[in-house]
Amino acid sequence: MRAVQVFEAVVRCGSVTAAAEELCVSPGAISQQIHNIEKSLNVRLFERSGRSLALTSWGRIYYERVRFAFEQLRTAQETLSRARSKPGIVLSALPSLAIRWLRPLLLQWREAHPGASVRLVGTDEETGLRDEQIDFRISYGTDVRQYEHFAELFIDTVVPVCSADFLAKHPVQTAADILAGPLIDIEWDVRHRPAPSWDDWARSAGLPPPEAPADLAFSLSSAAIDAAAGGGGFALGQIAMIVEDVASGRLVIPIDRRLTMPASYFLAWDRAVLDRPFGEDFRAFIIAAARRQAAQSAGRAPVALAPARSRTQPPAA
Repeated sequence: MRAVQVFEAVVRCGSVTAAAEELCVSPGAISQQIHNIEKSLNVRLFERSGRSLALTSWGRIYYERVRFAFEQLRTAQETLSRARSKPGIVLSALPSLAIRWLRPLLLQWREAHPGASVRLVGTDEETGLRDEQIDFRISYGTDVRQYEHFAELFIDTVVPVCSADFLAKHPVQTAADILAGPLIDIEWDVRHRPAPSWDDWARSAGLPPPEAPADLAFSLSSAAIDAAAGGGGFALGQIAMIVEDVASGRLVIPIDRRLTMPASYFLAWDRAVLDRPFGEDFRAFIIAAARRQAAQSAGRAPVALAPARSRTQPPAA
């Protein structure tokens, strides 16, 4: 292979001297390698005229193939070099999770890691990471099985939420008061097991399903939560997606009766990203945030409730 490399360099550089300078060897070493490859192939690759060299017909045939192979090798090396030095991280996630859970986390990451850029792509599509130049993907349920490297993040729970103004107009004393009010539904993608519904929540409270269907329904959890925050009614919001709004007072939890989602969220990654700047740190950051979220979703860490004057029933487990 060394002799082939020397042959390619001599032709490309135009002389033995130039090839020797590029390869950091002596002209004598170049001549010796040319002799070795001609002996190995049993053909003359160069016509010698004094100190100059010209390709023979065999040499031209051989060089065309060799040139292509070395161009491919150089391209591969350049691609790998660019990938390893790429400063930014591309994270793909389900749209509602991207908006509600990841957005505040990425602001924290930026503050702690100045210069480490992250691009967040919100999409339901599960595509090949390398093909789409995605470094990390947050998936839900069995979708993660298509990826080679992944780790479980957390399993979320849902709880009724509404705006404070709406709760003042529709005071809640029991679970039945929530089921009698305007309800907002979330319609999940058919490839996933559906999230807990209002019928499920009613059964958990020992009550019959709501008599009337929900007045509003959204395909995105984030849209349903926004509708509730805007005074549109009660929605079953995922804890991971409502924490920030509950903390700010934009949403309130009238009764903390939680139902568990049917599947977990997972983080998948392209193995190559861990060899790039910030790649391993970013993975650790997301997994640590997920551990905190798991505690909050399970009720081991507090989420603010609605003011006590708005409800008389203690929260149910």
